Amino acid sequence: MKRTQTAEEREREAKKLRLLEELEDTWLPYLTPKDDEFYQQWQLKYPKLVLRESSSVPEGLHREVQAAFLTLHKHGVLFRDLVRVQGKDVLTPVSRILIGNPGCTYKYLNTRLFAVPWPTKGSNTRYGEADIATACQTFLKLNDYLQVKTIQAWEELVAKDKANINVVPVCIGPDFPRVGMGSFDGQDEVDIRNRSAYNVTLLNFMDPQKMPYLKEEPYFGMGKMAVSWHHDENLVERSAVAVYSYSLEGPEEESEEEEEENPQLEGRDPDIWHVGFKISWDIETPGLAIPLHQGDCYFMLDDLNATHQHCVLAGFPPRFSSTHRVAECSTGTWGYISQRCQLAVQNIREEAGSGDVSLKSLEPAVLKQGEEIHNEVEFEWLRQFWFQGSRYKRCSNWWCQPMTQLEDLWRKMESATNAVLREVRSAEVPVEQRNEILTAILALLTTRQNLRREWHARCQSRIARTLPADQKPECRPYWEKDDPLMPLPFDLTDIVSELRSLLLEAKA
Repeated sequence: MKRTQTAEEREREAKKLRLLEELEDTWLPYLTPKDDEFYQQWQLKYPKLVLRESSSVPEGLHREVQAAFLTLHKHGVLFRDLVRVQGKDVLTPVSRILIGNPGCTYKYLNTRLFAVPWPTKGSNTRYGEADIATACQTFLKLNDYLQVKTIQAWEELVAKDKANINVVPVCIGPDFPRVGMGSFDGQDEVDIRNRSAYNVTLLNFMDPQKMPYLKEEPYFGMGKMAVSWHHDENLVERSAVAVYSYSLEGPEEESEEEEEENPQLEGRDPDIWHVGFKISWDIETPGLAIPLHQGDCYFMLDDLNATHQHCVLAGFPPRFSSTHRVAECSTGTWGYISQRCQLAVQNIREEAGSGDVSLKSLEPAVLKQGEEIHNEVEFEWLRQFWFQGSRYKRCSNWWCQPMTQLEDLWRKMESATNAVLREVRSAEVPVEQRNEILTAILALLTTRQNLRREWHARCQSRIARTLPADQKPECRPYWEKDDPLMPLPFDLTDIVSELRSLLLEAKA
Protein backbone atom coordinates (compact mmCIF):
# COMPACT_ATOMS: atom_id res chain seq x y z
CA MET A 1 0.00 0.00 0.00
CA LYS A 2 1.55 3.28 -1.09
CA ARG A 3 1.81 5.93 1.61
CA THR A 4 0.33 9.33 0.79
CA GLN A 5 2.92 12.10 0.78
CA THR A 6 2.66 14.70 3.51
CA ALA A 7 2.00 18.33 2.62
CA GLU A 8 5.61 19.15 3.53
CA GLU A 9 6.94 16.42 1.23
CA ARG A 10 4.69 17.57 -1.65
CA GLU A 11 5.84 21.17 -1.19
CA ARG A 12 9.50 20.15 -1.10
CA GLU A 13 9.13 18.06 -4.27
CA ALA A 14 7.32 20.90 -6.05
CA LYS A 15 10.11 23.33 -5.13
CA LYS A 16 12.69 20.90 -6.46
CA LEU A 17 10.84 20.48 -9.77
CA ARG A 18 10.41 24.25 -10.17
CA LEU A 19 14.11 24.78 -9.55
CA LEU A 20 15.11 22.13 -12.08
CA GLU A 21 12.72 23.68 -14.63
CA GLU A 22 14.32 27.09 -14.11
CA LEU A 23 17.77 25.63 -14.63
CA GLU A 24 16.81 23.72 -17.81
CA ASP A 25 20.15 22.41 -19.14
CA THR A 26 22.43 24.79 -17.25
CA TRP A 27 24.39 24.33 -14.02
CA LEU A 28 24.34 26.74 -11.12
CA PRO A 29 27.79 28.09 -10.20
CA TYR A 30 29.71 26.70 -7.24
CA LEU A 31 33.05 27.47 -5.66
CA THR A 32 35.96 25.45 -4.31
CA PRO A 33 39.12 26.67 -2.50
CA LYS A 34 40.79 27.14 -5.93
CA ASP A 35 38.42 30.02 -6.69
CA ASP A 36 39.53 33.51 -5.66
CA GLU A 37 36.12 34.47 -4.26
CA PHE A 38 35.67 31.22 -2.29
CA TYR A 39 36.55 32.58 1.17
CA GLN A 40 34.75 35.87 0.63
CA GLN A 41 31.60 33.99 -0.37
CA TRP A 42 31.96 31.72 2.65
CA GLN A 43 32.23 34.77 4.90
CA LEU A 44 29.25 36.59 3.37
CA LYS A 45 26.74 33.83 2.62
CA TYR A 46 27.77 30.89 4.83
CA PRO A 47 28.87 32.66 8.03
CA LYS A 48 27.61 30.01 10.46
CA LEU A 49 29.61 27.22 8.84
CA VAL A 50 32.91 26.60 10.66
CA LEU A 51 35.70 24.19 9.72
CA ARG A 52 38.50 22.96 11.97
CA GLU A 53 41.31 21.32 10.07
CA SER A 54 42.72 17.99 11.22
CA SER A 55 45.87 19.65 12.57
CA SER A 56 43.81 21.46 15.25
CA VAL A 57 42.56 18.17 16.78
CA PRO A 58 44.78 16.32 19.32
CA GLU A 59 46.70 13.49 17.67
CA GLY A 60 45.77 11.04 20.43
CA LEU A 61 42.05 11.67 19.87
CA HIS A 62 42.51 11.10 16.12
CA ARG A 63 44.08 7.71 16.82
CA GLU A 64 41.34 6.62 19.23
CA VAL A 65 38.45 7.75 17.04
CA GLN A 66 39.84 6.25 13.86
CA ALA A 67 40.51 2.95 15.63
CA ALA A 68 36.93 2.99 16.99
CA PHE A 69 35.53 3.43 13.46
CA LEU A 70 37.51 0.44 12.24
CA THR A 71 36.44 -1.65 15.25
CA LEU A 72 32.74 -1.10 14.58
CA HIS A 73 33.25 -1.80 10.88
CA LYS A 74 35.14 -5.01 11.69
CA HIS A 75 32.23 -6.25 13.82
CA GLY A 76 29.70 -5.40 11.10
CA VAL A 77 27.50 -3.14 13.21
CA LEU A 78 27.04 -0.33 10.68
CA PHE A 79 23.94 -1.07 8.63
CA ARG A 80 22.28 0.25 5.50
CA ASP A 81 18.80 1.45 6.42
CA LEU A 82 15.63 0.55 4.56
CA VAL A 83 14.02 4.01 4.61
CA ARG A 84 10.76 5.43 3.27
CA VAL A 85 11.11 8.18 0.64
CA GLN A 86 8.04 9.53 -1.17
CA GLY A 87 6.09 6.36 -0.40
CA LYS A 88 8.83 3.99 -1.61
CA ASP A 89 11.29 1.81 0.30
CA VAL A 90 14.90 2.68 -0.51
CA LEU A 91 18.09 1.12 0.82
CA THR A 92 20.52 3.86 1.82
CA PRO A 93 23.95 3.77 0.12
CA VAL A 94 25.48 4.76 3.47
CA SER A 95 25.76 2.31 6.39
CA ARG A 96 24.95 3.75 9.81
CA ILE A 97 24.78 3.20 13.55
CA LEU A 98 23.35 5.54 16.19
CA ILE A 99 25.28 5.88 19.47
CA GLY A 100 24.14 8.15 22.27
CA ASN A 101 22.44 8.71 25.58
CA PRO A 102 20.76 5.53 26.88
CA GLY A 103 17.16 5.30 25.73
CA CYS A 104 17.48 7.94 23.00
CA THR A 105 16.23 7.50 19.46
CA TYR A 106 16.69 9.53 16.29
CA LYS A 107 14.23 9.60 13.41
CA TYR A 108 15.07 10.36 9.78
CA LEU A 109 13.27 9.50 6.53
CA ASN A 110 10.41 7.90 8.48
CA THR A 111 12.86 5.53 10.18
CA ARG A 112 13.50 5.50 13.93
CA LEU A 113 17.04 4.50 14.91
CA PHE A 114 17.58 3.26 18.46
CA ALA A 115 20.78 4.43 20.14
CA VAL A 116 23.43 1.96 21.18
CA PRO A 117 24.28 3.57 24.53
CA TRP A 118 27.65 5.05 25.19
CA PRO A 119 28.80 3.79 28.59
CA THR A 120 27.52 5.74 31.57
CA LYS A 121 28.37 5.52 35.26
CA GLY A 122 26.52 2.67 36.97
CA SER A 123 25.31 1.13 33.70
CA ASN A 124 25.19 -2.67 33.45
CA THR A 125 24.73 -2.74 29.67
CA ARG A 126 26.25 -5.78 27.99
CA TYR A 127 27.86 -5.16 24.61
CA GLY A 128 28.24 -7.73 21.84
CA GLU A 129 32.02 -7.45 22.12
CA ALA A 130 34.27 -5.72 24.66
CA ASP A 131 35.83 -3.53 21.99
CA ILE A 132 32.36 -2.36 20.87
CA ALA A 133 31.97 -0.95 24.39
CA THR A 134 35.41 0.68 24.07
CA ALA A 135 34.43 2.20 20.72
CA CYS A 136 31.22 3.62 22.20
CA GLN A 137 33.27 5.13 25.04
CA THR A 138 35.57 6.74 22.47
CA PHE A 139 32.66 8.37 20.67
CA LEU A 140 31.45 9.76 24.00
CA LYS A 141 34.93 11.24 24.43
CA LEU A 142 34.75 12.72 20.92
CA ASN A 143 31.28 14.04 21.72
CA ASP A 144 32.60 15.88 24.78
CA TYR A 145 35.49 17.33 22.78
CA LEU A 146 33.27 18.53 19.93
CA GLN A 147 30.80 20.04 22.38
CA VAL A 148 33.59 22.19 23.88
CA LYS A 149 34.80 23.23 20.41
CA THR A 150 31.24 24.05 19.32
CA ILE A 151 30.73 26.34 22.31
CA GLN A 152 34.05 28.05 21.59
CA ALA A 153 33.13 28.61 17.94
CA TRP A 154 29.72 29.95 18.92
CA GLU A 155 31.18 32.33 21.51
CA GLU A 156 33.71 33.64 18.99
CA LEU A 157 30.88 34.17 16.51
CA VAL A 158 28.84 36.12 19.05
CA ALA A 159 31.86 38.18 20.14
CA LYS A 160 32.74 39.15 16.58
CA ASP A 161 29.14 40.08 15.85
CA LYS A 162 28.90 42.25 18.97
CA ALA A 163 32.17 43.96 18.07
CA ASN A 164 30.89 44.43 14.50
CA ILE A 165 34.15 43.08 13.13
CA ASN A 166 34.03 42.81 9.37
CA VAL A 167 37.31 41.18 8.46
CA VAL A 168 38.40 37.88 6.95
CA PRO A 169 38.23 35.32 9.79
CA VAL A 170 41.30 33.93 11.52
CA CYS A 171 42.32 30.58 10.07
CA ILE A 172 43.26 27.29 11.64
CA GLY A 173 45.36 25.50 9.10
CA PRO A 174 46.66 27.17 5.94
CA ASP A 175 43.40 27.75 4.11
CA PHE A 176 40.16 27.49 5.99
CA PRO A 177 38.14 30.02 8.02
CA ARG A 178 38.12 29.49 11.74
CA VAL A 179 34.83 31.29 12.28
CA GLY A 180 32.40 33.28 10.21
CA MET A 181 30.17 36.23 10.99
CA GLY A 182 26.76 35.70 12.57
CA SER A 183 23.65 37.46 13.78
CA PHE A 184 22.50 36.54 17.28
CA ASP A 185 19.71 37.97 19.37
CA GLY A 186 21.21 38.29 22.83
CA GLN A 187 21.95 34.60 23.34
CA ASP A 188 23.29 33.85 26.76
CA GLU A 189 25.81 31.21 27.74
CA VAL A 190 23.16 28.74 28.94
CA ASP A 191 21.33 28.94 25.62
CA ILE A 192 24.51 28.28 23.65
CA ARG A 193 25.42 25.32 25.86
CA ASN A 194 21.95 23.81 25.53
CA ARG A 195 22.09 24.03 21.75
CA SER A 196 25.52 22.40 21.76
CA ALA A 197 24.60 19.57 24.17
CA TYR A 198 24.93 16.68 21.72
CA ASN A 199 22.96 13.66 22.91
CA VAL A 200 23.57 11.31 19.96
CA THR A 201 26.00 10.75 17.14
CA LEU A 202 25.00 9.14 13.85
CA LEU A 203 28.00 7.26 12.45
CA ASN A 204 28.21 6.81 8.68
CA PHE A 205 30.33 4.65 6.40
CA MET A 206 30.49 4.23 2.65
CA ASP A 207 32.94 2.69 0.19
CA PRO A 208 32.14 4.33 -3.17
CA GLN A 209 34.00 1.62 -5.07
CA LYS A 210 31.48 -0.97 -3.86
CA MET A 211 28.44 1.09 -4.86
CA PRO A 212 27.31 0.27 -8.41
CA TYR A 213 25.24 3.44 -8.65
CA LEU A 214 25.37 6.86 -6.97
CA LYS A 215 23.17 9.81 -7.91
CA GLU A 216 24.69 12.77 -9.71
CA GLU A 217 24.34 16.12 -7.96
CA PRO A 218 21.48 17.76 -9.93
CA TYR A 219 21.92 21.55 -9.57
CA PHE A 220 25.63 22.43 -9.73
CA GLY A 221 27.18 19.45 -11.50
CA MET A 222 29.29 18.61 -8.45
CA GLY A 223 29.51 14.91 -9.31
CA LYS A 224 28.54 11.76 -7.41
CA MET A 225 26.66 12.15 -4.14
CA ALA A 226 26.88 9.82 -1.16
CA VAL A 227 24.07 11.77 0.54
CA SER A 228 21.65 14.00 -1.40
CA TRP A 229 20.77 17.60 -0.54
CA HIS A 230 18.93 17.79 2.75
CA HIS A 231 18.36 19.49 6.08
CA ASP A 232 19.15 17.29 9.08
CA GLU A 233 15.85 16.22 10.64
CA ASN A 234 14.54 15.82 14.17
CA LEU A 235 16.86 18.33 15.85
CA VAL A 236 16.27 20.88 18.60
CA GLU A 237 15.51 24.19 16.88
CA ARG A 238 18.64 26.22 15.99
CA SER A 239 20.91 23.62 17.58
CA ALA A 240 24.41 22.94 16.27
CA VAL A 241 25.67 19.89 14.37
CA ALA A 242 29.32 18.78 14.54
CA VAL A 243 30.91 16.34 12.07
CA TYR A 244 34.22 14.47 12.31
CA SER A 245 35.33 13.13 8.92
CA TYR A 246 37.70 10.20 8.38
CA SER A 247 38.47 9.04 4.86
CA LEU A 248 40.90 6.16 4.61
CA GLU A 249 44.30 6.88 3.13
CA GLY A 250 44.73 6.22 -0.56
CA PRO A 251 44.33 8.15 -3.80
CA GLU A 252 43.16 11.19 -1.81
CA GLU A 253 46.70 12.24 -0.97
CA GLU A 254 47.84 11.86 -4.58
CA SER A 255 44.80 13.78 -5.81
CA GLU A 256 45.59 16.66 -3.48
CA GLU A 257 49.09 16.97 -4.95
CA GLU A 258 47.75 16.75 -8.49
CA GLU A 259 45.22 19.46 -7.72
CA GLU A 260 47.97 21.78 -6.51
CA GLU A 261 49.99 21.05 -9.67
CA ASN A 262 46.96 21.53 -11.91
CA PRO A 263 44.96 24.53 -10.69
CA GLN A 264 43.13 24.63 -14.03
CA LEU A 265 41.19 21.48 -13.13
CA GLU A 266 37.57 22.61 -13.24
CA GLY A 267 35.25 22.03 -10.30
CA ARG A 268 35.93 19.81 -7.35
CA ASP A 269 38.35 16.88 -7.47
CA PRO A 270 36.15 13.75 -7.73
CA ASP A 271 38.71 11.64 -5.84
CA ILE A 272 38.39 13.77 -2.68
CA TRP A 273 35.35 13.71 -0.41
CA HIS A 274 33.59 17.08 -0.11
CA VAL A 275 30.64 18.52 1.76
CA GLY A 276 28.46 20.72 -0.41
CA PHE A 277 26.42 23.69 0.88
CA LYS A 278 23.78 25.84 -0.74
CA ILE A 279 21.16 28.31 0.38
CA SER A 280 17.80 26.53 0.19
CA TRP A 281 16.04 27.09 -3.14
CA ASP A 282 18.38 29.97 -4.08
CA ILE A 283 19.61 30.07 -7.70
CA GLU A 284 21.59 33.31 -7.35
CA THR A 285 24.16 32.48 -4.66
CA PRO A 286 27.00 30.13 -5.66
CA GLY A 287 27.22 26.89 -3.73
CA LEU A 288 30.31 25.72 -1.88
CA ALA A 289 32.14 22.41 -2.22
CA ILE A 290 34.52 22.07 0.73
CA PRO A 291 37.15 19.30 0.60
CA LEU A 292 37.28 17.02 3.64
CA HIS A 293 40.60 15.49 4.55
CA GLN A 294 41.35 12.85 7.14
CA GLY A 295 40.38 14.14 10.59
CA ASP A 296 38.77 17.44 9.53
CA CYS A 297 35.76 18.63 11.54
CA TYR A 298 33.02 21.04 10.52
CA PHE A 299 30.27 22.70 12.52
CA MET A 300 26.84 23.97 11.46
CA LEU A 301 25.81 26.64 13.96
CA ASP A 302 22.51 28.27 14.91
CA ASP A 303 19.92 28.22 12.08
CA LEU A 304 22.34 27.18 9.29
CA ASN A 305 20.71 23.74 9.06
CA ALA A 306 17.30 25.40 8.55
CA THR A 307 18.30 28.09 6.04
CA HIS A 308 20.83 26.05 4.04
CA GLN A 309 20.98 22.53 2.66
CA HIS A 310 24.02 20.30 2.51
CA CYS A 311 25.04 17.15 0.68
CA VAL A 312 28.00 14.77 0.88
CA LEU A 313 29.97 14.37 -2.36
CA ALA A 314 31.68 11.02 -2.75
CA GLY A 315 35.42 10.71 -3.20
CA PHE A 316 37.47 7.66 -4.11
CA PRO A 317 38.46 6.07 -0.75
CA PRO A 318 36.08 4.63 1.87
CA ARG A 319 34.97 7.23 4.43
CA PHE A 320 33.58 7.29 7.96
CA SER A 321 31.96 10.23 9.69
CA SER A 322 30.61 10.87 13.18
CA THR A 323 27.77 13.42 13.10
CA HIS A 324 26.94 14.78 16.54
CA ARG A 325 23.45 16.21 17.06
CA VAL A 326 21.07 17.62 19.64
CA ALA A 327 18.22 15.27 18.78
CA GLU A 328 14.72 16.52 19.57
CA CYS A 329 13.82 13.80 22.07
CA SER A 330 10.65 15.13 23.69
CA THR A 331 8.75 12.21 22.10
CA GLY A 332 11.73 10.00 21.31
CA THR A 333 13.06 8.37 24.47
CA TRP A 334 12.31 5.17 26.32
CA GLY A 335 11.29 7.26 29.33
CA TYR A 336 8.75 9.19 27.26
CA ILE A 337 7.02 6.20 25.64
CA SER A 338 7.05 4.26 28.91
CA GLN A 339 5.16 7.09 30.63
CA ARG A 340 2.71 7.30 27.73
CA CYS A 341 1.97 3.59 28.01
CA GLN A 342 1.38 3.87 31.76
CA LEU A 343 -1.09 6.66 31.06
CA ALA A 344 -3.01 4.43 28.64
CA VAL A 345 -3.22 1.38 30.92
CA GLN A 346 -4.43 3.49 33.87
CA ASN A 347 -7.91 3.16 32.38
CA ILE A 348 -7.74 -0.64 32.44
CA ARG A 349 -9.27 -2.69 35.26
CA GLU A 350 -8.07 -6.31 35.25
CA GLU A 351 -10.64 -8.76 36.56
CA ALA A 352 -9.12 -11.07 39.17
CA GLY A 353 -8.88 -14.70 38.11
CA SER A 354 -10.56 -14.47 34.69
CA GLY A 355 -7.88 -12.44 32.91
CA ASP A 356 -10.58 -10.26 31.35
CA VAL A 357 -10.31 -6.49 31.41
CA SER A 358 -12.86 -3.73 31.75
CA LEU A 359 -12.53 0.02 31.53
CA LYS A 360 -12.65 2.46 34.42
CA SER A 361 -13.92 5.30 32.25
CA LEU A 362 -15.94 5.41 29.02
CA GLU A 363 -15.38 9.14 28.54
CA PRO A 364 -14.71 9.61 24.78
CA ALA A 365 -11.64 11.78 25.44
CA VAL A 366 -10.12 9.09 27.68
CA LEU A 367 -10.84 6.34 25.15
CA LYS A 368 -9.44 8.44 22.30
CA GLN A 369 -6.25 9.09 24.23
CA GLY A 370 -5.84 5.36 24.90
CA GLU A 371 -6.21 4.48 21.22
CA GLU A 372 -3.79 7.26 20.21
CA ILE A 373 -1.15 5.85 22.56
CA HIS A 374 -1.95 2.35 21.28
CA ASN A 375 -1.13 3.50 17.72
CA GLU A 376 1.95 5.40 18.85
CA VAL A 377 3.58 2.49 20.64
CA GLU A 378 2.73 0.05 17.85
CA PHE A 379 3.84 2.10 14.83
CA GLU A 380 6.44 4.50 16.21
CA TRP A 381 8.21 1.99 18.44
CA LEU A 382 7.48 -1.73 18.13
CA ARG A 383 7.17 -1.95 14.35
CA GLN A 384 10.01 0.51 13.81
CA PHE A 385 12.29 -1.57 16.04
CA TRP A 386 11.49 -4.98 14.56
CA PHE A 387 11.48 -3.67 10.98
CA GLN A 388 15.25 -3.39 11.44
CA GLY A 389 15.58 -7.09 12.21
CA SER A 390 17.73 -8.23 15.12
CA ARG A 391 20.59 -5.84 14.37
CA TYR A 392 20.55 -4.18 17.78
CA LYS A 393 21.28 -7.46 19.59
CA ARG A 394 24.62 -7.57 17.81
CA CYS A 395 25.59 -4.28 19.45
CA SER A 396 24.21 -4.45 23.01
CA ASN A 397 21.37 -5.77 25.14
CA TRP A 398 20.10 -2.32 26.17
CA TRP A 399 16.83 -2.36 24.19
CA CYS A 400 15.86 -5.98 24.96
CA GLN A 401 14.03 -5.34 28.23
CA PRO A 402 12.36 -2.05 27.15
CA MET A 403 10.96 -3.67 24.01
CA THR A 404 9.65 -6.64 25.99
CA GLN A 405 7.92 -4.23 28.39
CA LEU A 406 6.45 -2.20 25.53
CA GLU A 407 5.07 -5.34 23.91
CA ASP A 408 3.43 -6.41 27.18
CA LEU A 409 1.84 -2.98 27.61
CA TRP A 410 0.71 -3.00 23.98
CA ARG A 411 -1.04 -6.35 24.57
CA LYS A 412 -2.98 -4.74 27.42
CA MET A 413 -4.00 -1.98 25.03
CA GLU A 414 -5.30 -4.60 22.58
CA SER A 415 -7.46 -5.91 25.42
CA ALA A 416 -8.60 -2.37 26.18
CA THR A 417 -9.66 -1.87 22.55
CA ASN A 418 -11.60 -5.12 22.75
CA ALA A 419 -13.33 -3.84 25.89
CA VAL A 420 -14.31 -0.64 24.07
CA LEU A 421 -15.81 -2.71 21.24
CA ARG A 422 -17.82 -4.76 23.74
CA GLU A 423 -19.31 -1.53 25.06
CA VAL A 424 -20.34 -0.11 21.67
CA ARG A 425 -21.96 -3.43 20.77
CA SER A 426 -23.89 -3.61 24.03
CA ALA A 427 -27.60 -2.85 23.86
CA GLU A 428 -27.36 -1.31 27.33
CA VAL A 429 -25.23 1.62 26.13
CA PRO A 430 -27.34 4.70 25.23
CA VAL A 431 -27.28 5.60 21.53
CA GLU A 432 -25.83 9.05 22.13
CA GLN A 433 -22.98 7.66 24.24
CA ARG A 434 -22.29 4.95 21.64
CA ASN A 435 -22.05 7.56 18.89
CA GLU A 436 -19.66 9.70 20.92
CA ILE A 437 -17.41 6.67 21.52
CA LEU A 438 -17.54 5.64 17.86
CA THR A 439 -16.68 9.16 16.74
CA ALA A 440 -13.73 9.19 19.14
CA ILE A 441 -12.16 5.87 18.09
CA LEU A 442 -13.20 5.10 14.49
CA ALA A 443 -10.53 7.21 12.74
CA LEU A 444 -7.81 5.79 15.00
CA LEU A 445 -8.79 2.18 14.30
CA THR A 446 -8.97 2.96 10.58
CA THR A 447 -5.45 4.38 10.75
CA ARG A 448 -4.31 1.28 12.65
CA GLN A 449 -5.69 -1.00 9.96
CA ASN A 450 -4.11 1.01 7.14
CA LEU A 451 -0.72 1.18 8.85
CA ARG A 452 -0.73 -2.54 9.63
CA ARG A 453 -1.28 -3.26 5.95
CA GLU A 454 1.52 -0.89 5.00
CA TRP A 455 4.05 -2.29 7.48
CA HIS A 456 3.15 -5.89 6.58
CA ALA A 457 3.66 -5.12 2.88
CA ARG A 458 6.98 -3.41 3.59
CA CYS A 459 8.26 -6.47 5.43
CA GLN A 460 7.37 -8.66 2.45
CA SER A 461 8.81 -6.35 -0.21
CA ARG A 462 11.36 -7.54 -2.74
CA ILE A 463 14.09 -5.25 -1.39
CA ALA A 464 13.45 -6.43 2.19
CA ARG A 465 13.97 -10.04 1.13
CA THR A 466 17.46 -9.23 -0.19
CA LEU A 467 18.80 -8.24 3.23
CA PRO A 468 20.99 -10.53 5.40
CA ALA A 469 19.10 -12.76 7.85
CA ASP A 470 19.73 -10.64 10.96
CA GLN A 471 18.68 -7.47 9.11
CA LYS A 472 15.52 -8.79 7.46
CA PRO A 473 12.43 -6.86 8.59
CA GLU A 474 10.18 -8.72 11.00
CA CYS A 475 6.47 -7.90 10.96
CA ARG A 476 6.02 -7.78 14.70
CA PRO A 477 3.57 -7.84 16.40
CA TYR A 478 1.82 -10.26 14.01
CA TRP A 479 -0.61 -13.09 14.69
CA GLU A 480 -2.95 -15.32 12.77
CA LYS A 481 -6.70 -14.80 12.71
CA ASP A 482 -7.73 -17.35 15.34
CA ASP A 483 -4.84 -16.93 17.78
CA PRO A 484 -6.38 -17.76 21.20
CA LEU A 485 -3.93 -15.45 22.99
CA MET A 486 -5.07 -12.34 21.13
CA PRO A 487 -8.45 -10.69 21.81
CA LEU A 488 -8.68 -9.06 18.37
CA PRO A 489 -7.61 -10.03 14.85
CA PHE A 490 -4.55 -8.52 13.19
CA ASP A 491 -6.69 -7.48 10.23
CA LEU A 492 -9.25 -4.93 11.45
CA THR A 493 -11.12 -4.59 8.13
CA ASP A 494 -14.31 -6.24 9.37
CA ILE A 495 -14.27 -4.37 12.69
CA VAL A 496 -13.77 -0.98 11.01
CA SER A 497 -16.60 -1.78 8.60
CA GLU A 498 -18.87 -2.76 11.50
CA LEU A 499 -18.14 0.45 13.39
CA ARG A 500 -18.84 2.56 10.31
CA SER A 501 -22.17 0.80 9.87
CA LEU A 502 -23.12 1.42 13.50
CA LEU A 503 -22.34 5.10 13.13
CA LEU A 504 -24.27 5.40 9.86
CA GLU A 505 -27.30 3.63 11.37
CA ALA A 506 -27.34 6.12 14.22
CA LYS A 507 -27.27 9.06 11.81
CA ALA A 508 -29.99 7.64 9.55
